[in-house]
Amino acid sequence: MGQAVTITRTEWTASDIRTQAAKCEDADQARRLLAIAMILDGATRQDAACLTGMDRQTLRDWVHRYNEGSIDGLLSRKPPGAPARLSKAQQAQLYQWALDGPDPSVHKVIRWRCVDLCAEVARRFSVTIGERTMGK
Repeated sequence: MGQAVTITRTEWTASDIRTQAAKCEDADQARRLLAIAMILDGATRQDAACLTGMDRQTLRDWVHRYNEGSIDGLLSRKPPGAPARLSKAQQAQLYQWALDGPDPSVHKVIRWRCVDLCAEVARRFSVTIGERTMGK
């Protein structure tokens, strides 16, 4: 059996954490808060993990995140992903093109398709974007 989970933060009681979980809009954060509250009430790591739908090791990791960052440490982090190929101004211009539609005499199409928008972005901005990305 693993070592006991130690919660080093003392500014929140189990009752306070449950209140915060009830107010929380992020369901995952609320579930993590409830697991922390269970541990503060004396539940074992295994019981708290099972009742909140996570693995015992996962709960241990969340306890460490809680100890480091308090309640905000239990928020899900968004992975950074690849940087955008178009600037905000270029994205706004692309959005406006999609709303305005193509000029049939200039663009030789009567409605935008992803492939047409990709070609227009490449022509105007010298940036290559895939059709799938354009569709998203």
